[in-house]
Amino acid sequence: MNRRDVMKTFSLGATAGALGSLANFNRLFAQETAGAAAKSTKGSAPLKITKVRAILTAPQNIRLLVVKVETSEPGLYGLGCGTFQQRPLPVKTAVDEYLDPFCRGRDADNIEDIWQTAYTSSYWRNGPVLNNALSGLDQALWDIKGKRAGLPVYQLLGGKCRFAVDCYSHASGRDLPQLEDSVARIKEQGFRHIRIQVGGYGSPQLSKDPHFKEAGFGLPSDSHMDPRPYLKITPKAFEHIRNKFGDEIELLHDIHERVEPIDAIKLCKDVEPYRPFFIEDPFSPEQIGYFRQLRQQCATPLAMGELFNSPHEWVGLITDRLIDFIRVHISQVGGLSVARKIATLAEWFNVRSAWHGPGDVSPVGHAANAHLDLAISNFGIQEGVRFNQATQDVFPGSPTMKNGYMHVNEAPGWGVDLNEELAKKFPYPSDPGYWRPVRRKDGTSIRP
Repeated sequence: MNRRDVMKTFSLGATAGALGSLANFNRLFAQETAGAAAKSTKGSAPLKITKVRAILTAPQNIRLLVVKVETSEPGLYGLGCGTFQQRPLPVKTAVDEYLDPFCRGRDADNIEDIWQTAYTSSYWRNGPVLNNALSGLDQALWDIKGKRAGLPVYQLLGGKCRFAVDCYSHASGRDLPQLEDSVARIKEQGFRHIRIQVGGYGSPQLSKDPHFKEAGFGLPSDSHMDPRPYLKITPKAFEHIRNKFGDEIELLHDIHERVEPIDAIKLCKDVEPYRPFFIEDPFSPEQIGYFRQLRQQCATPLAMGELFNSPHEWVGLITDRLIDFIRVHISQVGGLSVARKIATLAEWFNVRSAWHGPGDVSPVGHAANAHLDLAISNFGIQEGVRFNQATQDVFPGSPTMKNGYMHVNEAPGWGVDLNEELAKKFPYPSDPGYWRPVRRKDGTSIRP
């Protein structure tokens, strides 16, 4: 019996007294796939990849891209996340026009070999478009591997190191009282780790007269950030929240690379007395050489990696013990196969994980984050997410949040499926989705 047969049994023949729940379906499917896997190991032909394609949908008004890998076994397929919110259409082209013909006829069991050969098939590599396409393929193959084994992917990685995935959530406000209210609401939801921002990366700390707009420079939609007020308010925010909530919660903050390196160093020193859990992205990837100077000046824990694409960016930071949390975006670095190697490297240098997990990651991608989180000993924290009902309908089996923990279901593979017909009802927004410019008062562009 294949997955399609089990789904048919579940949808047509099940009653509340028979199967009655997704959990029962998962158990039935696990039993059937485990039996099929045992039979398939006895001299059967290799499982071949027959098609690789990208599926686009936006049920949360965010451009998601999921890669579906179909196989020679009827009804057996895998799903992987290749979401690149700012450039999804080039990823679709890379998947449909290049990875599909490259992969057809290959043995779906040989994940590492497929990853290595696909990685070099473009000759030039380590860019976000090709890495996200490769991630979608890689994660889908792991999904297939789990389904064939009748096991969740975390079991293939060694099993659980924890019962669920501890997460942090985001609190913000335009001033300190608003921030306090936001923290209180999130704390009531059960979160013990909370990222605090006075506005979005300091953006409300604006001058009344951004001169570049008065001069007609750039576009009216370009936003403005003045770093001075931001650098002044952030330590006050830490002080205020610590005074109000004590040590009941861990505090995080994201500089998001938006100030000069020397100012970022000063800010990390200023917040050190308030014991932050970590400060994220103090420098841009182009300025990671400053981490050595920062490390010499304060003991504030540091998280970095959201924009990384290449091992040349993260290996030195880990092996020189210049960061405390590695925070790569798993699809951006090429998928689970890469991320698990990063986690293994980081373990030997006492660097913990904090995989990037924003809204512009599909439920399949969040499941990949969570399965890896469950299986590694050097897990640190995970960025939490909440899916609207439309997203949960398009992606049945999506991870769930409860009391600040992310939970995955126990179905084989990622445990997440995709309703393709429903996904078509949520096309991409007409807006192209590029990262909009943020400028200094004189119009100078600010990274990222």
